[in-house]
Amino acid sequence: MTRVAAGSSPPWASARVNEVILQVRVQPRARRQGIVGIIGDRLKLAVTAAPAAGRANAAVLAMIACLAEVPPSAVTVVRGASSRDKTVRIAAADPARILGRLRDAGACART
Repeated sequence: MTRVAAGSSPPWASARVNEVILQVRVQPRARRQGIVGIIGDRLKLAVTAAPAAGRANAAVLAMIACLAEVPPSAVTVVRGASSRDKTVRIAAADPARILGRLRDAGACART
């Protein structure tokens, strides 16, 4: 796939034609939901949902959709559905805009 705006991508995200790929680490059963910080090359997200029956994955996808301001149907887990480390795809007509929103959100929470 062809990359878009590779120089401005954080290590946990990459923009490609019509999509953004995120590398995330999920902390299920957290007290609060939100971006916890950056762990290596992954964006760490905390969700209050338990990892049973796909509830934590659904919470992660909803959070990412909200942060990126895209419909929930545009966000999918492409790798790691049963793992804390996940690869998430956001379908987007303007990947650079989505990447900018996520970069700003991720910059607010660094560890």
